[in-house]
Amino acid sequence: MTQHIPDRHDPDAASDDFGPFGRPLFDDPDARALERVGVIDIGSNSVRLVVFDGAARSPAYFFNEKVMCGLGRGFAATGRLDPEGRTRALAALRRFAKLASGMGASPVIAVATAAVREASDGPEFRAEVTRETGLRMWVVNGREEARLSAQGVLLGWPGAEGLVSDIGGSSMELAKIGKGKVGARVSTRLGPLRLQGLGSKKAIRAEIEETIAAQVAEMGMHHKRLFLVGGSWRAIGRIDMERRGYPLHVLHEYRMDPADIRATIAHIHETGIDALRAQTGIGEARMALVPLASLVLGTLVRKLKPREIAVSSYGIREGMLYQQMPQHLRDRDPLIEACRFAERKDARMPGFGRALYKFVAPLFKKEPESRHRILRAACLLHDVSWRTHPDYRHEACFDNATRANLGGLTHPERVFLGLALLHRYKNSRAGTRFEGMIGILSEPEIAQAEVLGRAMRFGAMFSAQKPNDLGELRWFPKRRHLELRLSDSARDLMGEVAVARFKSLAAALQATHDIGRRVP
Repeated sequence: MTQHIPDRHDPDAASDDFGPFGRPLFDDPDARALERVGVIDIGSNSVRLVVFDGAARSPAYFFNEKVMCGLGRGFAATGRLDPEGRTRALAALRRFAKLASGMGASPVIAVATAAVREASDGPEFRAEVTRETGLRMWVVNGREEARLSAQGVLLGWPGAEGLVSDIGGSSMELAKIGKGKVGARVSTRLGPLRLQGLGSKKAIRAEIEETIAAQVAEMGMHHKRLFLVGGSWRAIGRIDMERRGYPLHVLHEYRMDPADIRATIAHIHETGIDALRAQTGIGEARMALVPLASLVLGTLVRKLKPREIAVSSYGIREGMLYQQMPQHLRDRDPLIEACRFAERKDARMPGFGRALYKFVAPLFKKEPESRHRILRAACLLHDVSWRTHPDYRHEACFDNATRANLGGLTHPERVFLGLALLHRYKNSRAGTRFEGMIGILSEPEIAQAEVLGRAMRFGAMFSAQKPNDLGELRWFPKRRHLELRLSDSARDLMGEVAVARFKSLAAALQATHDIGRRVP
């Protein structure tokens, strides 16, 4: 392995004081081994290749392609894989095998779920895939599928607690999660492709009611959160967004309550799939399964009685990556690791974000650790968009934060992060196209994001070194007074622009201010 030479600007390189997040893992051999991992998910409805790349704990999607093959179509009647779906899946797998090889993905893991494991010609198809592509297919049982999907949720939410529901074309799995572990899990035959084979609506509803009642008896009720994994669940989440006029179109971590679910299911059946497709852009093959999937979800929510429902974009594919991680990688915060990686890759002075966080932290002494985590993420990202044209840099920052593939972020936290980074480059947000999204935050949160942004704006230009060595911010909230105490060597750094930005920070705090000498 190539030896890492510490960046001369990086305070992490000279100190072991990393706080609660630990030393960055980029050059850890375990992390390097996961730099480019390929996962092929052979489901009952779709076949997909994802190649993960980048930060080991919160990887980027280097490549992502899906083909809606419908392997499980007609299974209830024939017990075999759909012939057309089998042909399309094999063609997709030939392509995926070559693509993964060309990208240098290693390992490449192919996993097949309900359709292949239950079809009478599943073993024959598995052998054909290996013969023609060289891929060795791992066919998982229902409980293992539930575990992998739950692990995918834990990749994005290490502290997640509740119940994971993963719906595919031919099955639906449930798994308990909490304290970073996967607990009890079950698999059912409630996939919409399989339900299509039951014929009448009466038979379908009876099957759903009976099956879910049995699972509730085993998995319990009143879970803190129900996490929804799978394309049909995500489609329902997208329809709920459209119905509510929700401004942030990021499905991961989108939250609903039981009343939202009931209203959206009614909306689906009243509106019809053609009109819904026109409104949402959901594909024809996926939308065809939504009405049946909505019946399953409605019954699931009614019987489980969760307090909250959250959509997860992470599932079995991310669970396969999580499976490869040693525990010390799993224990890391995915948000902080991703922001560290972005800083190292794109910032002008990697490592300065950590120093900037220490400089601005006195303004937020009374905030809980959950908020300081977001403050730290903002400081790590404060400079990664510097190559963008200055007239649009504030917009690029907001877009990057709110639309990036980041785990461990609620929607309000995404918007808070984006707004703080917007104000890192621009004092005013008036007239921007983000006003609808900013409304997700409360007024105090909006004010705090502006303070953070202006603090970063001042700290980032005050010194190109460690600002905390040259100056110290002191905040007295009861008196609403802000002080800057400078070392003797820092006096020349406070030019006109620096003074103006310090005053701008004081204005955001609605505070009086003064600049003085730091006492040795």
